[in-house]
Formats: sequence, structure tokens, C-alpha cells
Amino acid sequence: MKTERHPLGLYVHIPFCRSKCIYCDFYSLTGREALVKPYTRALRRHLEEVAPSAAGHRVDTVYFGGGTPSLLGPRYLGAVLGTVQKHYRLSRDAEVTLEANPESAQSWRTLRRLRRAGFNRLSLGVQSADDAILRAIGRVHTWDQAVSAVAAARRAGFQNLSLDLIYGLPGQTMASWRETVEKAAALEVEHLSCYGLKVEEGTPLFRLQESMDLPEDDLQADMYLWMVERLRELGYEQYEISNFARPGMASRHNTKYWTLSEYAGFGPGAHSDFGSVRYAYDRDLEGYIRGVLEGTLQVSERETIPLRERDREYIMLSLRTVSGISRHTFENRFRRRFAPLEAVLRQYETLGCAQPTETGWRLTPKGFLLSNRIICDLWEALGRDIARREAAAARGDFRIVP
Repeated sequence: MKTERHPLGLYVHIPFCRSKCIYCDFYSLTGREALVKPYTRALRRHLEEVAPSAAGHRVDTVYFGGGTPSLLGPRYLGAVLGTVQKHYRLSRDAEVTLEANPESAQSWRTLRRLRRAGFNRLSLGVQSADDAILRAIGRVHTWDQAVSAVAAARRAGFQNLSLDLIYGLPGQTMASWRETVEKAAALEVEHLSCYGLKVEEGTPLFRLQESMDLPEDDLQADMYLWMVERLRELGYEQYEISNFARPGMASRHNTKYWTLSEYAGFGPGAHSDFGSVRYAYDRDLEGYIRGVLEGTLQVSERETIPLRERDREYIMLSLRTVSGISRHTFENRFRRRFAPLEAVLRQYETLGCAQPTETGWRLTPKGFLLSNRIICDLWEALGRDIARREAAAARGDFRIVP
């Protein structure tokens, strides 16, 4: 009997935007509308070419991200998704997500066409309920348009809606952040992604940060901790550092990233972890189109991740989730001892940053704020233990139990 391989996720990158936000470092471009048609053609051909290597997988999530994917419109988006439906083993209950900005999701008729094409989850980049803050960061929508987009999506038949929110924005106070969270939750969407602002090198915000009224770190920490508690009170379950959902409505696609599951990416700048290989494509729209259509597309990055690096990734990604790290999974998957990690986590337990679970350990909301430091300490403890055991084995000292 043929063995079923692990389910596969597909990520389709749509790099077109009406305008560029000052904090964004994703690969996206403005003023390239003339390339929408040839880009759609390239995406469809690329999906067809990769399909045979995915024949043994059932595709259970498809994610159209960007950029602003909704700018392609239902005709081209439907054509790309139709290629997936034709050439891949798409699960009947597959989660098919489309990212959109509120101003591009005002027509319920357009959204209904997308829903009928097969999209069943809509993720809206709302960011804030404060119009002044939205203007300051380069967003072109208003809060009223966000409300209208949710109403339009419901009328179109979408029963799985997500909103992106950001705390730590220029000029944001605790009061304005609370208002944003309360207003977003009042829309009764199924999912909320609430991210802390990151000032990325190369963005306009990086150059302007000294002149921007950015909240201090302590205030951002207070914003985060208040949000976690308030969303819990409102019935949202936290399942990852920045993600909250109604019961059973966690993002299945994004969960693949945190569980080291396989996914294949398409488009310039898209990354993949597929067939035990990590690879990515250049952040070059014209080059991607030319490479696919001329049969010369090359990956810009390609690497096979050693087991030791995989176990470090498992630590980092598992501790981003509320379920945390599993002692049994770690020891059996990587043939490493969990004891060195547990010793570190017990120290953080005394600080209120970690807590044991039935299967292992997880971080608390306070611990999530210190996750980078905690993960570094865990990596160092694991490295010391590996080095000690390798040295003992070289000496022929078998008293140290593996």
C-alpha cells in the first residue's frame, strides 16, 4: 500500500501594492500594474511545473500573501487558484487564505466571486483603528473602510476572517491601542494577529525612527500583556506569541511554519521548505517572470538543514506557541537529551516566564516578551551538553548516558 506523505502547504506571493508602508520590508512594488497579466501567467506555469514533485502530498493549505494580493482581482486570482485545484491534490476542507487591505475589499460582489472561486479565509491588514496613526505609517485605508470590508466579506459568504493589528506604532498610546483591540474584537472576527512593530533596516521607518514618536519598550510590553489578557476575556485563545483565534479557528497555514511542516512557495522572494531542502527565489519580479516563461528560473538560496540546526529550530519555533515544547517529541525526533533544556526552563519558571505542561514546557505571556533571551540560553545549554558528550565519546568514556 502506498504511504501518504505529510500534507503540504502552498504559499503564493503577490508583490503588487498601491502604496508602500513605511515599516514594510516584504518584497512588494508599486506602479507595476502592467506586469499583472504576465506575472499571473508565470505563476500558473510555475505551479504546473512543480506539481509532479508534489503528487504524493495532499495540499491542505494555500496562502496568497503579499503585497496586496486582492489587487489582482477575481479574474487573475481565480485563474491561479484554478491551476492549484487542477494540478494538486487539494483537500476538500483545505484552508485557502487571501490577504487584502481594507480599501481593496469594499465590494461584496467582488468578494463573492473570490469566495466562489475557492477562497474561504480572508486576512485584512487593518493595523489600527486610529486614522491619524494609519496616515502616519502610510496606510491608505481608514477604520471605517475596515468595518465596511468586514461587512462586505460576511455578505459575500466568508465565515473565517482575520485582522492584522500592530502595537508600538508611532504616536500610539495605551489608550489608542486599547481602543483598536476593543473595536477589532467587536467586529466578531474569527482570528486576530497582533504584532509588535519591528523597525527593519532599509525601510523608511528605519531612517525616520529618531523623529518618530515610537512608544518605549516598557509601554510596548504593557500593551502586549494587556492585549493577551483582554483577548482571553473576550473568548480568543492565544495559540502563538502574536496570534489569537476563536476555538478551532487557528491559522492552519501559519501553523506549518511553527511546526516545521513542509510548504512550497511561488513568486519572487518566496521561500520553501520542501523535500528536506530549503530554497528561495530572488526578490526580482521581472527576473521571476522571465525565468519561468523562458525556463531559466534559478533559486537564489538552497540548503539542506543539518539535524543539529533542525533541533535548534524546533526549540525556537515550539516556544513561540502556547502548546510549547514536547519532551518526548524532542528526544525522539533529534536523539538529544531534554534535561539540559529543562534545567534552564526551571530557572525561568521562578521568574514567571515558563511553566511545565503535561508533555513538556511552555512560555507564559511574560516569557514571550523575553523569548529571544530564553531561546539563546536554551541553545547554549544544548550546545554545552552536545560538546560534553562528544568529548566523552572521543575519550571512550561511556559512563555518560546518551
